[in-house]
Formats: sequence, C-alpha cells, structure tokens
Amino acid sequence: MTRILSDADVRGLLDIEDVLSVVEDALRKQGRGEVERPERPHFPVGQKLDSSHPDEPLGTGLVMPAYIHGSEYFATKLVSVHPKNKRRGLPTIHAQIAVNAAETGLPVAYMDGSVITAARTSCIGGLAARELCAGPISLAVIGAGTQSRWQIRAVTTAAEVESIILYDHNESMLAEAVRELTTELDVPIETAGSPEAAVSDATLVITATTSTVPVFSGAHLAPGTTVVGIGAYTAEMQELDAQTIEGASTVFADVPEEVAEIGDILESALAEDDLIPFSDLLTGEAKRASPEDVIVVESVGSAVMDAAVAGHIYDHAVSESVGSELSL
Repeated sequence: MTRILSDADVRGLLDIEDVLSVVEDALRKQGRGEVERPERPHFPVGQKLDSSHPDEPLGTGLVMPAYIHGSEYFATKLVSVHPKNKRRGLPTIHAQIAVNAAETGLPVAYMDGSVITAARTSCIGGLAARELCAGPISLAVIGAGTQSRWQIRAVTTAAEVESIILYDHNESMLAEAVRELTTELDVPIETAGSPEAAVSDATLVITATTSTVPVFSGAHLAPGTTVVGIGAYTAEMQELDAQTIEGASTVFADVPEEVAEIGDILESALAEDDLIPFSDLLTGEAKRASPEDVIVVESVGSAVMDAAVAGHIYDHAVSESVGSELSL
C-alpha cells in the first residue's frame, strides 16, 4: 500500500524545529559522502504554449533523486518552477515526492513536496544564522514570496532575531507577507523602499527571488554581514553581484559543484575550488574567522534534504495515521 499525503497532511505533520535537525544531519552525511545524489537534470518546459512568445519556455522542470546511507527510504522529487505564476496568483514552485523502501524498492508514499521544499530550503538560512551570526540578529530579506517567509520562520526558530525588514517590488505580495508573518512572530517587521535600504543595517541578509540580475549592490553591506543566497540555481539566474561574492572572506555552498555553475559565481572571479562545503560549517571544520568578515552562503538545494525530510514526514504520518492508503 502507498500512503498519499496532501499539502494539508504534510503541513500538519511538519515542525520547523524538527526539520532543522533532520536537515543538519542530512547535510553532515552529505559532507562525509554517505549519500547517493545523482546529477539532477533540469529542462525548460512550455514552449509553443504561448502564441505571443512561442519559443519562450514558461518554466523549468527538475528531477531530484537521493538516498542517504542507512535510511529505510530513498526518494525522488519532481519539481516545476514557473516564475510567471505570480501573475496568476499561483505558487512559483510545485513539487511532489515519491518515497520508496530502500530494502525492497516498493513505493511507500507519494506526497506533496511544496511545503517540504520550502521548509528544507529555509533550514539553510536558519542553520547559517545559528552558526555565523552573533545575536540578536537584524534580518533583511529580499523577496516576499513563499520561500522568503519560510526563511524567516527558520531563522527565528534557530536564532535570536530582534528585527526583520522586507523588500519586494511587488507591493501586494509584500503587504501579504507582513500580514502573515505578523500573526505568527513576536518580532517587529518593517518594509523597505529599496533593496539597498533593506540591507544596509542588517547583520543577516537573505535573498529569495527568481532574479536574473543582482538584487542589491555589495557596496551597501556593512562589515560582518552574513549573506544567504537562496534563489539562483541556474547560470541565467543571479541574485548577488561580484562585489558581494568577491568581497566575502568565505563563500559556503551546499553543493559546491552545482553552486559553481549559477550566475552569482559565474559573474564573479570565483570558481568551484573557492567554495567551502556548507557541511564543513556544521561539523566545525570551518567557521567565521573575524566578526568583521562578510560571509556568503549559497544554496541551490540538495535532494538529500528532500529525502531526509520526506522520510521523516512519512514516519510521522504512519505513527499518527495521517493520509490515505492506495494500492498501485
């Protein structure tokens, strides 16, 4: 039997504090090479569907399989990223995760993966805040979509935050994010009139956009700022400019070989060998050398995190009898 878990089911089972721990353990194992993480293909989709721009893709499809050694399950995530969905009032990212038993290969679960994707990605910001920022943190987030809100949830769970400032060029989305987060958090939340105004006094800056050009100038960063880039995952996408990347004392990457191929790095003088695995920060092999250093953390996401969180959610679903069972 295969357990089917809806978005509502997953949301009800997910606890961000638990997910932070699950993701940290998964990233440590990834750093030790105790995982199977095949290259993830991504490809354009939607050509010929828009008559006004027939050759322009409408989105990107991704396939992300992974297995963590010793786990009872392996998982495969199917993802779509459609930036124009904002205009339709739809989420930019959709995801589903298939979970199989590692011992037999039998399918044990098929679940909505959108919340898992958002929550596991947010853990990069949360763990970076915990490891790199001396509290209380002044947090600035560029972007006000789903991922930015999860980043804020993870950071406020993992570390002490004294203030939050948000910027997004979409004013209605910005207002919606402020309303949503104000009901959840006991931290002052303000909006900025520009990205530069948002980041200039921040100790932690997180970018969570689908931008193809830098979203702020590194010249506006104060000494000691930690910058977490979440949005860019292809060569065409860029959130951080060369000044930010090249001015950092250390650039951490969750998957260095893949981060080396995103626009943030390609537009700078850095290469893969200059990137430090984020797992080294979690194991203590790397750390902040000086409180004045600007440090960058780049994340493209890893299917290892999806597999770990999906297995965690499935176990909880079984123990709490959540979801429906179908025979395939």
